[in-house]
Amino acid sequence: MNIEVRKPKEDELGKLAVRDWPIWEKEESRFDWFYDQKEICYFLEGEVEIELSTGEKIRIGKGDLAVFPQGLRCVWNVNKKVRKHYSFE
Repeated sequence: MNIEVRKPKEDELGKLAVRDWPIWEKEESRFDWFYDQKEICYFLEGEVEIELSTGEKIRIGKGDLAVFPQGLRCVWNVNKKVRKHYSFE
C-alpha cells in the first residue's frame, strides 16, 4: 500500500475545499495507526515520518497533501508538532 504525497497548487486545495475540513493537532510523539477508511490530509505545519510495514519511511511536512489508503498499518513519528486539515472518505 502506498501513501501518495505531493505539493498541491492553490486551485486544487480550493476544489477539494480543504480549508473547510476539520483540523487535527498532535504534539511530538510516536504511535501505531490503522486506517479503517481512506484519509486525505493537508499539512499546515509540522513534520512526520511514516514507517510502513515494509520498512519504508515517508516524510510528510508543511504544504504536503497526503492520501492514506484504507487498510494501511503504519507507525507515525511526529518529529515537529503537526497541524493538518483532514477528510475521511
